[in-house]
Formats: sequence, C-alpha cells, structure tokens
Amino acid sequence: MNQLLREDARKIIDQAIRAVQPDAAVQRALEGYGLSGQVVLVAAGKAAWQMARAAVSCLGNQVKTGVVITKYGHVKGPIPGISCYEGGHPVPDENSFQGTGAALELVRTCTEKDTVLFLLSGGGSALFEKPLIPGAELQNITEQLLASGADIVEMNTIRKRLSAVKGGRFAQLCAPAHVFSVVLSDILGDPLDMIASGPACPDSSTCQQALGVVEKYRLRLTDRALELLRHETPKTLNNVETQITGSVRELCAAAASACEQLGYKSFVLTDRLCCEAREAGSFLASIARSHAMDGRQTAFLAGGETVVHLHGKGKGGRNQELALAAASGISGLDNVVIFSVGSDGTDGPTDAAGGIVDGDTAEKLSRQGVHIHQVLESNDSYPALAKADGLIVTGPTGTNVNDVAVVLIRP
Repeated sequence: MNQLLREDARKIIDQAIRAVQPDAAVQRALEGYGLSGQVVLVAAGKAAWQMARAAVSCLGNQVKTGVVITKYGHVKGPIPGISCYEGGHPVPDENSFQGTGAALELVRTCTEKDTVLFLLSGGGSALFEKPLIPGAELQNITEQLLASGADIVEMNTIRKRLSAVKGGRFAQLCAPAHVFSVVLSDILGDPLDMIASGPACPDSSTCQQALGVVEKYRLRLTDRALELLRHETPKTLNNVETQITGSVRELCAAAASACEQLGYKSFVLTDRLCCEAREAGSFLASIARSHAMDGRQTAFLAGGETVVHLHGKGKGGRNQELALAAASGISGLDNVVIFSVGSDGTDGPTDAAGGIVDGDTAEKLSRQGVHIHQVLESNDSYPALAKADGLIVTGPTGTNVNDVAVVLIRP
C-alpha cells in the first residue's frame, strides 16, 4: 500500500509542477500587452531562465539584448542574445552582484523609446542585488534573518532598504524607459512590492516597520545599515506596468486536479499556510489519523510557505522538516502518505525539493538509532529522510510558486 501511495505522490508532484510552468503564462502576458519598439530583457529569480526563454520565443528579434540572473544549476542552455548568470541563493554572493551589474549596464543607456521587459520570480531578493553596504555585511544580515524564523515579508522589508535595486529603485534606474514587469508570485496574497523585494514596484512598507523587524528578531546591524533603514523607499512610480502570471493558488489547484484524476476526493485546506514547518507537519498528521479509517480515498492539501527557526547546524529545508515532523503522527498507519514539496525543485541549501513519509518512516529511523525529535531540534532532516527513502528530488523545475503539502489516504 505504501509503495502505491508513493507512486501516486510522484505522479501528483510531476503533474502539478508541469501545470505551473511559466512558459504559457509569459506568452499570454506578452501577447496581451503588445510590446512595441526595441526590448531590453532583464530576468531575475529561480524561474528567470524559463521565463526569458519563453519571452524570446514569443518576441524573437524584437528583443535587442538581455540578462538572466538565476540560481546555480538553473540555466539549462543558451538563449539567443541573452547573457545568463548564476548566483547565490538564499544568500547573495559576488556572482549575484555581477549579474545585477550587467543588467544595470544594459538599462543605463535606455531611452524613452525603449521598453525594459522585467521578468521576475521568487528568489530575486538574493539573485538581483546591488547592495548599499559591503557584500559580506549583507550576507551576514541575510543569514541572521534566515535563522531567526522571520517570514518573507519581514525579510524583504529589511533587504529592500539595503539595496540600490529593490523597493522600486530598479524602475527608477530604468527611466526614462518604460518597464513592463511580468511576475511569477512566490508570496502569499501576491503582494507585488514584496515579491523579490519589489525592484519595479512602489514600496508599501515603512521605515518604522523595518526597524520593528530589527527589534523583534534582535538583529545585529552596523550603524550604516541602521541609517539606511531610516531612508524611505519610492512610494510612486510612473514608468511601470505589471502583470502577475502565477501563484500558489494555481499550484494547489493543479495538485488537487492531479489527485482527482487518480481517484482521490481532494480538499484544499488552505493556500496561505504560514507557520512553523514542524507545526504544519504535526497538524497534517493529525488530519491523516482522524480520517485514515474513513474508508474513502482522500487527499488533503495545504499550500503556502512555512518557516523554520534554526536551533542546530544540520542540513535540510522547510519542506523536509514538515514531512519529517509528520512521520511520528502517522506511525503505524499503512494507508497514509504525507509529502511536502517546493515548486522550484529546491528546499533550503539542499538538492532535494522536499520530503515524503509514510506509516513506516518513524520505525525505520528508530531501528537505525535516529530519533525524530532530536533530528528536528538540530534541523537535520535531510540525512534522516535519506535513511528512510524520504527525499523528493526533482532538480530545478523552471518555476517558483511556493510549496504544497499533501496527505494521501487509501482505504
């Protein structure tokens, strides 16, 4: 039974990720907008290469030149006329800065007759960056935020004030050219000014909110960084139009459709999951145990983005931690599988997209001397799941619309 459920899980993951590829959405956005004149393309984020390829395929020779900046391992080949860069994520590095510099050099000479086509996806906060403080200092602040358990909105409220391109500043640098921004959303509720820290969107956050995040998480900042947090970001922009092409809602709908095709009655519990990863795992396990004996083939889905407070120095990611936390709650059930997967194919600083567990996982680990509660305390979910055949590995997917966690139950 567990093997059958795992095969169903793989089919659901594959179908859901295929359904949220950005290619068709980017083409629809461009055909509906009708770009005129010469186009300078700038694409940033985990889905940047895929989005840029779709745009060049649609626009052809209208694209004069362009730059792609994406995560390591996410460039899948050359794109005619486009320079591709790979950089650090979730912590920016010198290659992130270099790629961003190349993009700024392209738009520096744009005139009012040009259009900057800005293709933006999640991960852009790290990948599209020109810091106003030393790079090493920005990396340290990013690491502090990641370890604190701050959510993505809180993180970006800080990061956009330490950057020359975030919080609407990239659009200002493109002027007098017009910017048409096509955005693949990876943040709950699709707040444009927070997706990749809003390089081409007026910023709704305030200095007071940024300083509140510093106080809340007791961040250690230099005087220069604190000074920058007190400088307001652009609140209006008159040279930008934006269209959102995808979100976690579409990912949940695609996963639910895949479940239905396999015979499951599916229920989307939420597409705004936002809590500790281990709490989400425990919650989904309790749902599984409540319905395991109902005698129905059922799927429960939750989409969103959980957070992890780092207490240890282990290896893992939020989806792996969610899955492992669910393992204890479904121990002994032979008709339940729970999995959680990142749509971009990467989960934390690992090569896994997420994790999958069944009723045997906890016992398998216990026999090997692995205790789940200790693993969770040290944030070391990756090696534990590896010992229980619990890693989901997809490779880079070309999209990025948050995560989806699924409970599968067969009678």
